[in-house]
Parts: sequence; C-alpha cells; structure tokens
Amino acid sequence: MTHLLGIDLGTSSVKVVVIDETGRLLGVGNREYPIHTPRPNWAEQDPEDWRRASIDAARQALTRAGLSGESIVSIGFSGQMHGFALVDEAGAPVGPAIIWPDQRSVTEVQEITDLLGVGTLADVAGTAPATGFLAPTMRWLRKHDAARLDASHAALMPKDYVRLHLTGEMATDASDASATAAFDQRRRAWSQDIIARLDLPARLLPRVIGSADAAGTLMPKAADALGLRAGIPVATGAADQAAQAVANGLLDPGFGAITIGTGGQLFMPLTTPRADPQLRLHTFCHGHPARWYALGAMLSAGLSLRWLRNTIGMANDPDAYPKLAALAANVPPGADGLLFLPYLVGERSPIMDPRARGTFVGLALRHELGHLVRAIMEGVAFAMRQILDIMLDLGGPVEGMLAAGNGLGSDVWRQLTADILNRPLRLSQQGERSGAGAAFLGGIAAGVYPDFEAVRDLAKRAASPILTEPDPARARFYDERYGRFLEVYPALRPVMHELHGE
Repeated sequence: MTHLLGIDLGTSSVKVVVIDETGRLLGVGNREYPIHTPRPNWAEQDPEDWRRASIDAARQALTRAGLSGESIVSIGFSGQMHGFALVDEAGAPVGPAIIWPDQRSVTEVQEITDLLGVGTLADVAGTAPATGFLAPTMRWLRKHDAARLDASHAALMPKDYVRLHLTGEMATDASDASATAAFDQRRRAWSQDIIARLDLPARLLPRVIGSADAAGTLMPKAADALGLRAGIPVATGAADQAAQAVANGLLDPGFGAITIGTGGQLFMPLTTPRADPQLRLHTFCHGHPARWYALGAMLSAGLSLRWLRNTIGMANDPDAYPKLAALAANVPPGADGLLFLPYLVGERSPIMDPRARGTFVGLALRHELGHLVRAIMEGVAFAMRQILDIMLDLGGPVEGMLAAGNGLGSDVWRQLTADILNRPLRLSQQGERSGAGAAFLGGIAAGVYPDFEAVRDLAKRAASPILTEPDPARARFYDERYGRFLEVYPALRPVMHELHGE
C-alpha cells in the first residue's frame, strides 16, 4: 500500500498526517508553537519553531500510523496564509516572521487602497489589502526596518519556509501568492504593475509554481531528521483553505465550506475569478490550476471562545471546551437578550475594519457564564451569515456547506450555526482535511493520482458526513435576531475607532 505524508502548518500548531492512497487517515502528529506579541497589535513567530515542530510531528505521525518512513512516497504542504518570513541566501531567518493576525500596518492598508483604487484591487488582485497581508507589511518594513529588507534574500510564506529546509528550493504557489494583495489572480503571476506602484521589493518574491508540482526532492539531511527516504518528491502545496478544498473535493460551485478554527472562513469554489466590487470578500487562486474561490475570512472565531476560556482561568483544563459547550446548551437561543460582536483583533470580511473591537451588548445581572459562551457562538455564526449573504448577492448558489474546524466539532455550535445560516452543514467524519489535502497534493506530484479530478472523485466516494439540518423555528427566530446584530457595529463604529486611538 502506498502512503502519503501531509504537513499542515497552522497558526498555533503544525499537524502532520499520514494517509494511504484511498485517503484513509492512518496517523496524526501535532506540535504547538507560540505567537509572540512584543508590542500591542503585533503578531510574530519564530520560523525555526515551524521547522522543528514539523519534524517532531512527522515522526509522531509515523509512530501513530505504525509505519516505517520507507513506505512514504511523497510529501505535500498546507499552511497559514498572508504572513511571511524573511530569509537570507542560506535560508536562515532574518528576524521573526510577521503573521496574519498582525495589525501594525493599518496606515499602509489605507495607503495601498488609495494608491491602487478599488478597481485595480478588484480586477487584478481580487482582494482588498488587510493588515497581516504581505503587501502592507512590506511597506511597513520599508518605513520602519529597511535594513532588514535589505539584508534579506527572499520572503517566504510559512509552508514555503519549511519546504525550503526539506528541498533546498525557494518557491511558492498561486494560492498563497494570491493572498498577498500583490498578485494578478487572473494571470496567476506576480503583478509587476502593483509591485511597481507600491514600491515593493520584487527581488524578494519567490517564483510561483503549481500547488501539485514537485518543488524539489527530499534532501538527505532532512530525510534523516524526518525518518523518511531521501529523494521522494515534495509538492509545493497550497494555502490551508485551498488544501482543505482539495481534500473535500470542492472544485466546482454549488457547495461550499465553513470553518471555525482560530479564525473563521466561508469558502465558495469558482470556475472563473469573480471579485466582489466592494471588496468585502477575497477572491484567491485555488490549488487547482483552473479554479479560484471566494473567501470570507473573520479573525476571531474560535479565538473569541479561547479568549473567554483563558480569561476565566480554564486555559489548562483539557476539558474546558466541552464544559463551556455544555453550559451554552442549557441557554436558550438568543442568550436571553445578549449579543456579541467577535472583533477582538479588528475584522476582515465583511466590514474590513482593523479598528473594530469586540463587545457584549445587552449584558444584564441575570446573565451567567453559559450566556456569554452562547452569545460568542451565536456572534461568530451571525458574522458568518453576513459573509454568506454577500456570496449569495454575487450570484453564487450555496446549497449546503461542509463544516470544518474544532469549533464546528461542537454539536451545540454546529447546530446553532446551521440554524443561523439556514443551511445544512455536513461535518466530515474524516479528520484533518487541510493536512489530507496537503498529502493529496504530494500524491499528484508523485503520480499516485493523475490529476485533481481523480482526488475529487475519491473524496466524494469516501464521504460519509454527519448531517446537521437547520431547525425551521429556530431559523425564523435567528433571522429576526440577525437584524439586531447588523445594527450594532454601525452604531458603535465611531466609539470603537475613538477608543482604538487612545
């Protein structure tokens, strides 16, 4: 039996999966790493933490799968989006990586919008710039740390940094590059016009190759560290959302995906690039070379519940989330008049406001911890509905959605999300879809699968999801409550911005 390895480099941890050629998950390894916040609104990581954690997690995955590394025929990658690490010619980090939750480039985001205009951003980049994206962060570095840019040889997205140290080759793919605001998503190439107009250092941008192309082969030293055979192909890989779509067979419009992890995403496949003219959503390149996707991305989905967990002193309780979900289950829909805006670190889709802030509205003496938990869950789902409504306005049919991420693994959170969206959610019983997508990309690079369509067909045959249908009565109730939710941010926006400036 042929075995494939996928490395999914997330925001707070790396997960490494081993699958067989049928897609069956055999073993998972996991290693966490910290996010450093040396100043308010900064978010950084040590790229070497990514590399070391990937090695440890890969060995753990092989052990749990009960396999020798000799049976692995390829490696593929999935990774967190937007952020990057600067490296020198030898591939060593030039300072910490600046990752997607980073908020330091608020001024640069507005500069880019003013310089390029909404038309160019929509037609060429397919996305508005946002804090944490490569383009505004590069402009910030040019102003505040130019020496660091001058000392660097390349800017590598997280997955690309780890892959460099496996293959010795520097490259990225279109799915990650299109999430920088400096990429021509139609041509699937760096936009020389945008790069010139923004005065970005073009020499630092890596070459772009296919997500399922072999970016190189596994070097002997890296093979020894991982416990694998040297010389096996290593696929370029894809951004995490594109990778999960590959594993779930989401290549064609009509069925989307919703994820509640640290952040939250709503994903819709496209056969042609179609950008929101108001830039409330992103349009990015898929891992498939002839597909794109619309993405609504929120910053504090599961992160909102994690904040509450840590604030009440449950950070070290391994059963914290099930306990909190049980409390929420005993609170009626609407949390007895309590609303929550999940904007703890600003927000991207659909309001695109880095100065937005989270808030509870309607807090009363009668409210207990369970009300706070349910209000957070509902607030995240309401924000997801805002994204879905825009996708529907753009003409994209969404019959139902695959549910992913630890948040939607909760029966309570998944049910109220189905009710609020008024769409069925299909929770895959196959775990680690971004990691599996990474492994499938490696399988295409190695010739195990002829193309993306073969993987799609395999995913459809293997699917046996848990279906969560919306309850009609609760859907009607939430439809009315959603109207109240939509009123809160516009009313509080001036106050949020004023407080942000203090």
